[in-house]
Amino acid sequence: MAKMAAPSVYQRLQHYALLMRLDRPIGILLLLWPTLWALWIAAEGFPDPLVFVVFTLGVLLMRSAGCVINDYADRHIDGKVERTRQRVIVAGLVTPREALILFAVLCAAAFGLVLLMNTLTILLSFVGALLAALYPFMKRYTHLPQIVLGMAFGWAIPMAFAAQTGAVPAVAWWLFIATVLWATAYDTMYAMVDRRDDLRIGVKSTAVLLGDADRIGIALIQLLFLALMWAVGSQLDLGGLYDVGLLVAAVLALYQQYLIRERDPQLCFKAFLNNNLFGAAIFIGLALHYF
Repeated sequence: MAKMAAPSVYQRLQHYALLMRLDRPIGILLLLWPTLWALWIAAEGFPDPLVFVVFTLGVLLMRSAGCVINDYADRHIDGKVERTRQRVIVAGLVTPREALILFAVLCAAAFGLVLLMNTLTILLSFVGALLAALYPFMKRYTHLPQIVLGMAFGWAIPMAFAAQTGAVPAVAWWLFIATVLWATAYDTMYAMVDRRDDLRIGVKSTAVLLGDADRIGIALIQLLFLALMWAVGSQLDLGGLYDVGLLVAAVLALYQQYLIRERDPQLCFKAFLNNNLFGAAIFIGLALHYF
């Protein structure tokens, strides 16, 4: 039997890009929006250009690293789930060793960017890296991996305040908690897509934990998020344009509830994707206020 030709450099780079989910930027955007909320509030609308560039590139690198370590951790699970059985490690296009090397390279590049920031930001970055590495393994031990994901995504907030102002005020932690709530809501929608397979193979998630109470649970989390973001706006006197952004987000939350009403996997995934607009609406209201 003839041996298959080794992939070219271009093909290998394509496989790495797929492993990093560069073809699916939704995760980058969901991580970017709370980062931008924090930068705009910390800088009162005019973030330092270097800080802005470092955090934007850092979002790209760390989300990519998170996808790589997630697929490495799930390499024995993804083949049993309909949605993930074609991922590149399962398909044999990227080896587990290559995935670990790519993860290390991405983290090193992100850390190189952080070194351009102040000492407090550098120290906080170690916690962020730990959260990013831990999240993919949490679904084996707890029904709350979505909360860990929220902590990983939200950790950019105290880092952004530290980089921009040299301190992490109370409002940064309120934004962090709000982001954890938001991520828990949208990632529960995402977990609803795979719930049938997850129950079969024993993977844990908030969707599995909540069961038939999933829609109510998501709605309550969204309400808490919106209330907390309104409280942040009131404390900072963010004004009417910010409130309009929150109102648009609330309407989008109702739309997401409509999409998941029958728990159809495709519509649950559509509701998950809609959170990009949800996050963008809040940022636009925030940016218009400062503008």
